[in-house]
Amino acid sequence: MSFFSIFLALVIEQARPLGSSHFLHQWLRRWADWVASHVDGGTRSQAWLAWGLLIGAPACLAVLIHWCLAFFLGWFFAVVWNVILLYVTLGFRQFSHHFTGIRDALNDGDEPLARELLANWQQIEINDLPRNEIVRHVIEHSVLSAHRHVFGVFFSYALLSIVGLGPVGAVVYRIAEFAKRYWSQAPSMSAAATAPPHQDNANWNSDSLKMVANESWRAIDWLPARATAMGFAIMGSFEDAMDGWRHHAEKFPDDNDGVILAATAGAINVQLGGAALQPDLPGSSSTPGRPPELAHFAQVVGLVWRTVIMWLVLVALLSLANLLG
Repeated sequence: MSFFSIFLALVIEQARPLGSSHFLHQWLRRWADWVASHVDGGTRSQAWLAWGLLIGAPACLAVLIHWCLAFFLGWFFAVVWNVILLYVTLGFRQFSHHFTGIRDALNDGDEPLARELLANWQQIEINDLPRNEIVRHVIEHSVLSAHRHVFGVFFSYALLSIVGLGPVGAVVYRIAEFAKRYWSQAPSMSAAATAPPHQDNANWNSDSLKMVANESWRAIDWLPARATAMGFAIMGSFEDAMDGWRHHAEKFPDDNDGVILAATAGAINVQLGGAALQPDLPGSSSTPGRPPELAHFAQVVGLVWRTVIMWLVLVALLSLANLLG
């Protein structure tokens, strides 16, 4: 079931990708706003309650529908439900247009357009970023996006689906990543005290809520991040990727992201790291490797797709063994 669900979801998503304005994404934003405004009161226990409600309600609904369909209607309808949820939680097309646009701009020699597209993608200000730094940041953001939109969802779904929980892994992973990103972007309650009286504070979240969302995301992503790094190592230069994982992951501000980026740097022999866009962050040194160049874009794409195929084959073998066993 896992193999067919993932494969069909990837094929459908390639043919008809979901846009960021899709009603499900809008519903999730409204749900997060409602939970934060009604449950988050500024304490850590309330923050955990808000986070648990945000993720727990959709997760319980997803697994309950899965079990009901499998028990009353048969596995075919359960697979359809799994495909639907994977379609809205997993997919390259949720971020690949950013990568393609910047790559095409650089191929055409239009560096100002590439900088503008990168700034719009990451919602940051970019001034006179050199060409190789543009390439480096595109590689880093693309690899992390591939992990969060594809491999992390893939791994979480497959892991929990094997034990009979259906699509709950994909739902939990995607909403946990969304909560960390969405709640971190909202102004904090500590800033509300100095805001003008007429300003609407309904969507302002507590510092505790942001901290809980970040902590829980790091815990949930710990194993998927290392599974992605291992996949990149197997499909790239294994020895160099493992060396980068062991010795250079700490050069990045986030532990989980650092493992992925350090393994990627070794797998395709590219220099990653540094703080050209965010110099206030720790971990400004770079990994060993060749300076980033346009040729690395093709290597990144090849590495990602080889890793997808590897995981699909592994899931297919595990599904076959489960059927035969």
